Amino acid sequence: MVLLINPPVVKPCEPPPGIALIGGALRANGVRCTLWDANLECMLELFRVPKRAEDRWTARAARNVEQNLNVLRSMGSYGNGDRYRRAVSDLNRLLSKPCFNGAAQISLTNYQDRVLSPLRSRDLLAAAEFPEKNAFFPFFSESLVSFLERENPSLVGISLNYLSQALPAFAMMGFLRRMDTSLTLVLGGGLITSWMSAPGWKDPFEGLVDHTIAGPGERSLLSLVLGSDLDPDSHRCDYGALPSSDYLAPGLILPYSASTGCYWNRCAFCPEIAEKTPYVPLPVGRVTEDLERLAQDYSPVLIHLLDNAISPALMDRLIMHPPGVPWYGFARFSDQLADGGACMELKRSGCVMLQVGLESGDQNVLDREQKGISLTTASRALKTLSRNGIGTYVYLLFGTPSENQDAARKTLDFTAAHSEYIDFLNLALFNLPRFSPEVARVETRAFSEGDLSLYSSFIHPHRWDRARVRQFLDKEFKRHPAIAPILRRDPPFFTSNHAPFFCMKTTPVMPRVKPGNQ
Repeated sequence: MVLLINPPVVKPCEPPPGIALIGGALRANGVRCTLWDANLECMLELFRVPKRAEDRWTARAARNVEQNLNVLRSMGSYGNGDRYRRAVSDLNRLLSKPCFNGAAQISLTNYQDRVLSPLRSRDLLAAAEFPEKNAFFPFFSESLVSFLERENPSLVGISLNYLSQALPAFAMMGFLRRMDTSLTLVLGGGLITSWMSAPGWKDPFEGLVDHTIAGPGERSLLSLVLGSDLDPDSHRCDYGALPSSDYLAPGLILPYSASTGCYWNRCAFCPEIAEKTPYVPLPVGRVTEDLERLAQDYSPVLIHLLDNAISPALMDRLIMHPPGVPWYGFARFSDQLADGGACMELKRSGCVMLQVGLESGDQNVLDREQKGISLTTASRALKTLSRNGIGTYVYLLFGTPSENQDAARKTLDFTAAHSEYIDFLNLALFNLPRFSPEVARVETRAFSEGDLSLYSSFIHPHRWDRARVRQFLDKEFKRHPAIAPILRRDPPFFTSNHAPFFCMKTTPVMPRVKPGNQ
């Protein structure tokens, strides 16, 4: 029997796709499997733990826990921005108040320890050695004891995708190892894949973890459990084993990956290139068949396409064979998105929002960073998407080696000029991937003392360092009268995961496709 765990902390608004996919593949091959979203369960428990009401805010938040959870689970709340923001703020307030471990700082999106760092392998091993020091220990320890007694698993897999999950994940593994030394512990997920892609990787967790897996884990786990390399049904996602009605969303958000890697795969300093991740898409016909089946099986209110960029071919297929459920995901600026007819058909297919990476409003920067984006096309696309009722979540990146302050101001000018066509904005500071082949272009320094750091600091060739970028963003960009209202619209903490619901407030949920109607 296999137990698959999604550890805290990640946004508790949709099921974890990794363990759902692996669990489906295991079950399709006759392996008994239990899925546990420890992130959701631990957060819900922590919300409800009695807090010392030292101030009126905390007292109000503690008094209204169930009401605030219901606000985030009600579609009507997304038409009332003030009510929504207050509910999110109150729930986060309860997480931020220390309960058991004063060294931990918890939010809806993060777990930080004042002593231990997830970027140091020795600190992760310390978290495993003393699991009772983790703030979530009172919750996960009780549940894990119950799983061990009731299910008697022989293998436990932990899906570790973000740094915010690392310390709780290792505390869980330390507790499991303490409880049952015969258990096979397997560690995989996006963060593990990134760590293992480093040149000369030597696993520092060998004494604790039996197997670390890079990339998709279905085949590897099947081989470990059954002793044979069977070909798994790689997209038989099993969301039925997860508590779909408990997530902080107005219905089930169904995550789905139609590809790994990126079909463009040419951007300078891209982590995918540094990690040598190939682009591997599923056949577009298989994708739409899967989405139709998943929509019929689970009745989601929204499909979240997880691809780094939805390919033009898949968009064409979704137009011809819509899933019958609203959907959103990342896309690249292209002539397809600048075409009024294509955007109208995308809207009819259920597309409610697209996340688009503009990165810069300076064409020279885009060209030097090999983004493959034309500002002329981006301008047309933003206008066309907006006119056809498709929301836009635009991503900007500041501080790349090719940018200077004048280029950043061009980004400000472009954004302000297109503000009426932009629904949401994400502003990011550039991080230099530690093992990118483009590192030779700049003079680097250590980004962190941790041996697991994925990034390097660097001397900016135009003296456009992070401190100056932050000052520009805080004093100029964010205060621009055309841009400030966009930033205020961003859903706190949940950001792009909840943004589609604000775009859907005037969009009816499309009827589910019935067999034979395509």
